[in-house]
Amino acid sequence: MVGTMLFGMFFGAGNLIFPIQLGQLAGEHYWLALAGFLATAIGLPFIGILAVGLSGTDGVKDIASRVHPLFGIIFSICLYLIIGPLFALPRTATVPFAVGIQPYIGSSSLILPLGLFSFLFFACVCYFSLNPAKAMDYIGKYLTPIFLLVLFLVILVALIHPMGGLGNAQGIYASQPFTTGFKEGYNTMDALASLAFGIVVINAIKLRGITGTKQIAKVTLKSGLVAMILMMVIYGCITFIGGTSVAQVGLLENGGLVLGAVSHHYFGTFGGLLLAAIIILACMKTSIGLVTSSSTFFHELMPQISYKKFVVAISCISYIVSNVGLTNIVKLAVPVLMVVYPVAIVLILLTLFANGFHSSSTVYFSAVILTLIISLIDGYNTLITMVPSTQNMFLDSVATFYAHVLPLYSLGLGWLVPATIGSLIGLVIYHFQSNKA
Repeated sequence: MVGTMLFGMFFGAGNLIFPIQLGQLAGEHYWLALAGFLATAIGLPFIGILAVGLSGTDGVKDIASRVHPLFGIIFSICLYLIIGPLFALPRTATVPFAVGIQPYIGSSSLILPLGLFSFLFFACVCYFSLNPAKAMDYIGKYLTPIFLLVLFLVILVALIHPMGGLGNAQGIYASQPFTTGFKEGYNTMDALASLAFGIVVINAIKLRGITGTKQIAKVTLKSGLVAMILMMVIYGCITFIGGTSVAQVGLLENGGLVLGAVSHHYFGTFGGLLLAAIIILACMKTSIGLVTSSSTFFHELMPQISYKKFVVAISCISYIVSNVGLTNIVKLAVPVLMVVYPVAIVLILLTLFANGFHSSSTVYFSAVILTLIISLIDGYNTLITMVPSTQNMFLDSVATFYAHVLPLYSLGLGWLVPATIGSLIGLVIYHFQSNKA
């Protein structure tokens, strides 16, 4: 039961659009790219849930505060903004629009339809978030099974009657399929979400009468495996469908359009609209969960502002951001994720092994600071490819220096060695202080 709940929390808009586009771009290197994608889209969220379960904390703010209390506040705010109104929430509106509406209208007339659709979408989300519980429980009980049934129907037909063979790998997927897939997994934002969702899972386990630390860890492990295996199967199938779709639908600019084109190919207009309607409801359910959790967090951080005001504000911001379109939202998210994701990975791994050094803030601080110094430049490098006007000579010289001295830097994993060195430095200082005490 907890595993199914966990799957429902994680599986949202990004879990559909990124693997199918990865399949289109990876082509013949499908397996290597998928392996990299699964490492960050499946492995890290699973470890994150397990780490929160073993840590005995109340979630992301408590974990990040092990670096420094101020860092805990700043990082948790950034995380909830990323999985909330700035990126993940707007995506929940633009994905169903790209799947169900955009294929049937002219590309020159997207502004008004997207504006109207996203307004209605977030008006409903705001209403249900202000009045949650029973309505969403009802939708969740019946919606998720129907959604999975239709999705598996599409997958089954596509596997039995593939649209073609795997094509040639595109761009960087031709030379670096694994690491490109690894970084593509950042876009699901599930590792960040695991830090926010972990405490929900722990509370769900405790409500079933399981309170011992070892028992909680055991159930967390089992439920996490249930959710992640189900997601892994879906990812593998969707990626394969994307890889075999190019001959029929061509290379499209985002995964939402690919999914819409595939469903239209197999089931015609009615099938495409049916899938779109179910995705709208599924994304709405995810969106309500994100609005509710984000509003609760910010209300606890600033209790002088009511929960309902945060719900309205987050819904309005999400509506505004959603109107830049799915492709632009995905592009704008990448520089931010290149900064935040390595830090989240380090926090998750340190928390998993925190008992070995009694959650020493020295270890956390040295590892995270060295990681952040590198990841900030990774984010800058990604940003200037999209917005050349942001280029800076000093930051360029720092990036050049990193490229010369850091292993794996050209693969986007330059933070890995500094994070390891920072952890070791912190451990040496921790043991020295412990022996002195």
